[in-house]
Amino acid sequence: MAVLSTGPVDNSPVSTERLLVKLVNRDAVNGATVLIQGYHLDGSRTLYVLEQFAIAPNAVITKNYFAAFAAYEFVFTTGGPAEASTEISVWGLNGNGEIVSAQRIVADEELGT
Repeated sequence: MAVLSTGPVDNSPVSTERLLVKLVNRDAVNGATVLIQGYHLDGSRTLYVLEQFAIAPNAVITKNYFAAFAAYEFVFTTGGPAEASTEISVWGLNGNGEIVSAQRIVADEELGT
């Protein structure tokens, strides 16, 4: 099982309203699982997203989450036979649905915990 985190994200300078999360399983044969935990950070760490997904071989899942907080953090726990072939990216979106480049986190930039 791999645990990846965005780390704490300060949202005050750019005001992201939503997060677009992409889960990609690049394995042609095996499935994977991903547990998503989203936290609102406001002096305490409050869980507000808790979802688990099974990702079929060669599949992509796209999710949108509310993120209009001063700070947030997302933690992803991957498992299953295709764990090593599963990649996750997180994209901040403004009120118009446009990508906020300052809040783009791709697979290679996530923190292992």
